[in-house]
Amino acid sequence: MSLAFEAVVLPPAAHEMRKRVRSFLREQLAAGAFVPRCSGWTIFDREFSRSCGQAGFIGLTWPCEWGGQARSTLERYVVVEELLAAGAPVGAHWIADRQSGPQILRHGSDALKAAVLPGIVRGELFCAIGMSEPDSGSDLASVRSRGERVDNGWRINGRKIWTSSGHLADVMIGLFRTDPADPKRRHAGLTQFAIDLHSPGVTRRAIRNISGREDFSEITFDDVFVPDTHVLGQVGDGWKLVTGELAYERSGPERFLSVFPLLVECLRARPKADSPLVQAELGRSVAHLAALRRMAISIAAKLDAGGDPATEAALMKDLGNALEREIPERLRSLALTDPASAQTAPYRALLAHTIVDATSYTLRGGTPEVLRGMIARGLGLR
Repeated sequence: MSLAFEAVVLPPAAHEMRKRVRSFLREQLAAGAFVPRCSGWTIFDREFSRSCGQAGFIGLTWPCEWGGQARSTLERYVVVEELLAAGAPVGAHWIADRQSGPQILRHGSDALKAAVLPGIVRGELFCAIGMSEPDSGSDLASVRSRGERVDNGWRINGRKIWTSSGHLADVMIGLFRTDPADPKRRHAGLTQFAIDLHSPGVTRRAIRNISGREDFSEITFDDVFVPDTHVLGQVGDGWKLVTGELAYERSGPERFLSVFPLLVECLRARPKADSPLVQAELGRSVAHLAALRRMAISIAAKLDAGGDPATEAALMKDLGNALEREIPERLRSLALTDPASAQTAPYRALLAHTIVDATSYTLRGGTPEVLRGMIARGLGLR
């Protein structure tokens, strides 16, 4: 296999959508609805997500019968690119729009679609991903949380951890073992369920990260009932569903635009542009961002055509996360024209926060070691 990232020309509808999003963002900023932040896709803000839903920016590619607009993946790409570049707090609906909704559309029952999708589109129902467990992080095949068949459904027991916004979300799409583990077929016997996180038996505990935010959580399931209508795909096909889902999780522009607001604030803070170091570091960052953006648009076009760019997505995430960690380190070495002025205060505050937060960039969504293993397999090297 070879990887090909073809140049893609955005259609006129995407350019029109970009104008709509920029107008929306100007209005939201003028109204004081948010302060630009790095990694805006991790900032949970119910009201802002509701505003995005009212503006028609959630579920863009979904069928109209479930509240969507049947638009192209490239139009959706433009929307999320603009929201990320502006540092908007889109974390509440991000997972639901990016992967949980598409997963339900592909593999969910009509009853599940009706119960979940319209609420996501309105920006009122939020989702979490239940993959990692204690002692079972990147090795998802070793999950021990179980689903046991009962009358008209399943009884769920176990724990999930590092669940982004799990203590705030409404529904989790989780991976559970439904057959005994087989050492010779480690990926068999796993099933995905859509679980109502308000159900009896669900206990949620927020976990504070190094930057002081409670972005993720630990969730315990004690005899939680899940109806048959909330099984995704076929029982036992969970591993296939998870690997398909990860292409959506790893291929978006959030994998290289998380620190874009910091780069913008750096330019507003007026680095000493006459320095060759400043010119080289800023030029290198912008050039790398441009290359990754071309890759991301190419992957969006492949998804739009019904392709499965899992290997390309893994490559882009690996490269993008590396760049996201490099940019704050590059910028912190740059001299400012007037470092103590009020004009530079937003940049200095954002830089300090991003340096701490950047330690997580190569962990969320898959470590470099896992991603490079996937890339090697996709290229036939292992």
